[in-house]
Amino acid sequence: MNILNIEHISKIFGEKVVFDDASFGIGEGEKIGIVGINGTGKTSLLKMIVGEEEPDEGQITKQNGLKIAYLSQNPIFPEKKTVLEYMVEHGEESEAKKLLNKLGITDHYEMMDVLSGGQKKRVALARMLMGSFDLLMLDEPTNHLDDRMISWLEDYLRSYKGAVLLVTHDRYFLDKVTSKILEIDHGKLYTYEGNYSQFLERKAEREEMAVASERKRQSVLRMELEWAKRGCRARSTKQKARLERLEALKQGKSPVAEQSIAMDSVETRMGKKTIELHHVNKSYGEKRIINDFSYIVLRNQRVGIIGPNGCGKSTLLKIIAGQIPPDSGSVEMGETIKIGYFSQEVPDMNSNQRVIDYIKDVAEYIPTKEGKVSASQMLERFLFTPQMQYAPIEKLSGGEKKRLYLLKVIFTAPNVLLFDEISNDLDIPTITILEDYINSFQGIVIVVSHDRYFLDNVVDRIFSFEEEGKLRQYEGGYTDYLEKRSEEECKKEDTSKGKEKSSGGKDWKKRTPKLKFSFQEKREFESIDDDIAKLEEKIEKLDHEMMENATNSAKLSELLKEKNELENALDEKMERWVYLNDLAEKIENS
Repeated sequence: MNILNIEHISKIFGEKVVFDDASFGIGEGEKIGIVGINGTGKTSLLKMIVGEEEPDEGQITKQNGLKIAYLSQNPIFPEKKTVLEYMVEHGEESEAKKLLNKLGITDHYEMMDVLSGGQKKRVALARMLMGSFDLLMLDEPTNHLDDRMISWLEDYLRSYKGAVLLVTHDRYFLDKVTSKILEIDHGKLYTYEGNYSQFLERKAEREEMAVASERKRQSVLRMELEWAKRGCRARSTKQKARLERLEALKQGKSPVAEQSIAMDSVETRMGKKTIELHHVNKSYGEKRIINDFSYIVLRNQRVGIIGPNGCGKSTLLKIIAGQIPPDSGSVEMGETIKIGYFSQEVPDMNSNQRVIDYIKDVAEYIPTKEGKVSASQMLERFLFTPQMQYAPIEKLSGGEKKRLYLLKVIFTAPNVLLFDEISNDLDIPTITILEDYINSFQGIVIVVSHDRYFLDNVVDRIFSFEEEGKLRQYEGGYTDYLEKRSEEECKKEDTSKGKEKSSGGKDWKKRTPKLKFSFQEKREFESIDDDIAKLEEKIEKLDHEMMENATNSAKLSELLKEKNELENALDEKMERWVYLNDLAEKIENS
């Protein structure tokens, strides 16, 4: 039984159609995730459900007495109240303190006015969870939460008795919490049973069916047009019906191709010396944030930095970027190092400045593998239409501003990218394209992120903030980090059982760690055959081109250089293929 129905709604903002005759329903206890690119209407849909906005057409009907709670991206708070005073308006003091502690708010008597934006969001989340509601609606609930808090919230929402409707970019969160995905795509709503992974499979099936249906429509349309050209006479009912069918086919809509961001690798050459941190220390008051950290970043390395909120992740990134100095120790930069720094908070933008001028402040053109690309062309690749480019920045949504800021960072042509919580407020399609960009980027990437899926896809080494400002190194992505921590917990248990046995306790058996692929190795193993085939195909094409240009010495030299580069890449891939297949065989036999 549905507790809420959205029936044939339409919504237009200016010239943009956000919803076009869209319908769906929410059943009792359903856990639904909303996905779609920024600007498609995810937040608008939530606001229409709670009555903050109205559809232009259609209606939203709710079950009598339905109790709804809504966590917006930017909650509004009362002034001159302590955290606890704000919380107890919705429940008991003991429950309020318990939830606040879970979400990292330990000073319950601090004034709401002095909290950071992230702290306020966590207080608003805690207050929502205190109540008893039939429907929880959450807009980006994982922003400003660390890994431990996200895991706790996943368990809480999964076991919540009421229904949950949420917008999030966190793909692991969607996988663990949701049982249905609602996709907003070109004004339409599509529902898919299952979590995010199952949604990806079913969306691909839907798009394949749409393409097949369009092929069939075009084929029939060609036949009907040919019939009409032969000079049919619309006398009989059968002929009239066929002409009507032809008209209907002509009016049929083709499936709209999904827009996606195109990112070319943009970089500056890097010399031998990269970034070296020597005995870096940083404290705030009596709290040691970074304790004697030393590390030399390798060329083309991808490093993830994780840890609880307030531990010093952003501080470390700012020290590397040269924005704040360490208390002691040093950071040395190679002469060729050029840093592109993406901060957690989007820097103030001149709201009256045109979008294109914001990018042109950096450069008119940027070098890519395809040659020089203009600011306007890059903006189009980042889904800013010519009309949007000449509009003031104030017209952009929060997610679009963040996407514009990302382009500005890339437009500086850095060879080192520093990303501080970049996935906050970006939509999943943009994050996916960014992951592909990072994986092809010829330079260093260092990311602070709580997005576990993102870390798994882009980093090959993780530094975790642990006790007293010490950073510990783990090889692989986030899943590899978790497995390593789990193994260590098992060893601790085994050690305690060993002590128990030596004092007459239960018998125990030491576990041998199982040989297996890391997360990155598994992904590489699955794709390496295709990668090799593509390289071989490119080399074969170059051979043909070289034969065709045998008398053109300049072109021949250019093609030969490209062929040498591809052959070197192929040799590296083949060596890697041997290693991965040997490892796969060992895993199978272990």
